[in-house]
Amino acid sequence: MSSTSRAGKAPADVASERMPWTLLWAAALGSFAATCSGSARAPFLIDMARDLDTSLPMVANLFALTSISWGATSLLAGMGSDRWGRRVFLVGGLLALAVALIGVALSGGFLEVAVWSTLAGGCSGVFTGVTFAEVSARVADRQRGRALGFVMSGMSLTMLVGVPLAAWTGAWIGWRGVNVAVAALALLGALAMLATTRQPAGAGRAGGPAVSMRAALTPLVLRLLAMGIADRTCFGLISVYFATFLQSSYGIGVEAVALPLALFATGNILGNTLGGHAADRFRDRLRIFALAMLGTGLGGLALFGWAGGLTVSVALGFLYILVNAMGRPALMAALSNVPEHLRGTVMGLNGACASVGWLLAAALGGWMLVGPGFAGFGPLTAAVALIGAILALVRVR
Repeated sequence: MSSTSRAGKAPADVASERMPWTLLWAAALGSFAATCSGSARAPFLIDMARDLDTSLPMVANLFALTSISWGATSLLAGMGSDRWGRRVFLVGGLLALAVALIGVALSGGFLEVAVWSTLAGGCSGVFTGVTFAEVSARVADRQRGRALGFVMSGMSLTMLVGVPLAAWTGAWIGWRGVNVAVAALALLGALAMLATTRQPAGAGRAGGPAVSMRAALTPLVLRLLAMGIADRTCFGLISVYFATFLQSSYGIGVEAVALPLALFATGNILGNTLGGHAADRFRDRLRIFALAMLGTGLGGLALFGWAGGLTVSVALGFLYILVNAMGRPALMAALSNVPEHLRGTVMGLNGACASVGWLLAAALGGWMLVGPGFAGFGPLTAAVALIGAILALVRVR
């Protein structure tokens, strides 16, 4: 693997010159269900705390439990898929997710909800890293940016469609009913993956060689994973705190942030799409990522440092997430360009690192709010983004 991420191409034993759209739609559906399994509870934190007779911070901590289990199982499933085949993880992960969400819906107390939510996060992690490896194995290198960007758009739809739809339907069926609905969606995703992965691809076949973590963790892969942590931290800082920033800066209510959040999600989807095309068109994918991170840093300074009015802040938030998302398909395509028998492990490691980025974003953002407030978010974002850009531009053998 070269520093441009295209030399030293991985074996293309099953990679197709035609885009496998049925698989991509199935993977996007499964990714949407996996992401909704945690995010769909966001509108119901107060209701859950009241129903479960616990505090709001305790319910909010479910997100941390989900993130930790997601990252851990993403790594383990990635390694397992390189050894025993991917299909069992792709289908089984979503089936187990459906069961865990039913468990959440039927729980009588907070401890039960915490256990089932942690299991649901773990099941989501089983699916997501492996599905990126499966898509990469079935798509030629020059098309992976678009293919992986399409799958990531399924995750982005959670913010645009999943959470608002959960809030709307939850008014009638409650937070427990929403979990049942997402469980049905996960079951549908499992059936779709079962139908589209009948013929195993490359290392997706069972009975592969034992996985060597040392072989997977090359200097370049380690650098790409560190870049992923920086990227996910920048993404998490605005995803977690954007609505709070608008509310505290302009004194608006919860209902007034619906449209800004929809525009925010649209920018994320558009960025994934444009970034996927750029990753397939230009040879140096790491430079694309570096430019996106530099733009993210500048966008963070402008967004959190210039209170030009609600409209201006919403526009800057849209541009921030658009530019940030444009670098992600290039990073994922670069990560996919490893030997086929190690691809699941590398994608699993990426999922684990993404969870680290989310936790860093939550922790650093909370620390900033206690100190300088949102005025410190701009320099913080710029510093993290600059680290990511430098890592992308440094050339290694």
